[in-house]
Amino acid sequence: MALTESNMLPIGTQAPNFHLLDTVTGNYRSLDDLKSDRATVIMFICNHCPFVIHVNPELVRMANEYRNQGVSFIAISSNDIESIPDDGPDQMRLVAKVLRFPFPYLFDKRQEVAKAYDAACTPDFYVFNGDLKLTYRGRLDKSRPGNSEALTGEDLRLAIDKTLVNQEILDQYPSAGCNIKWKST
Repeated sequence: MALTESNMLPIGTQAPNFHLLDTVTGNYRSLDDLKSDRATVIMFICNHCPFVIHVNPELVRMANEYRNQGVSFIAISSNDIESIPDDGPDQMRLVAKVLRFPFPYLFDKRQEVAKAYDAACTPDFYVFNGDLKLTYRGRLDKSRPGNSEALTGEDLRLAIDKTLVNQEILDQYPSAGCNIKWKST
């Protein structure tokens, strides 16, 4: 595991579309199918990363809380499953069911979506407004495995709240976690 920070995709970037396998339902889903006209949170996560495992409870809490406000959450795993078999679709489905993910968990087999979003690490978070323009990219909060900071989702919550009322998010800090496991070319 190499500690990696987010690439800071420019604010205002239009969300790249995708068509990916939903590992829970077995159907292919697109951004157009899953987006919200209020706010859409796209999360690059995976099964094995200790940084993701650490934040999973808060992701589930947040998605359940914000659902009533019309916010859509979408999780995507882009890791190369040749090098990390635990991040494959069958294991993703199991994790999603055990943790009761209230959001789709999509598999980016070709890694094209991670590249389009300039994703670098897991977890990596992006918030888009109702027009699918990027308003926030970065961390969930200050909490990391082994540090004394509480898992609150503070930064991502503030970003979603401000996006819902069309306010600019001034403080944006990169996320940090495991690097995305890219396929060798």
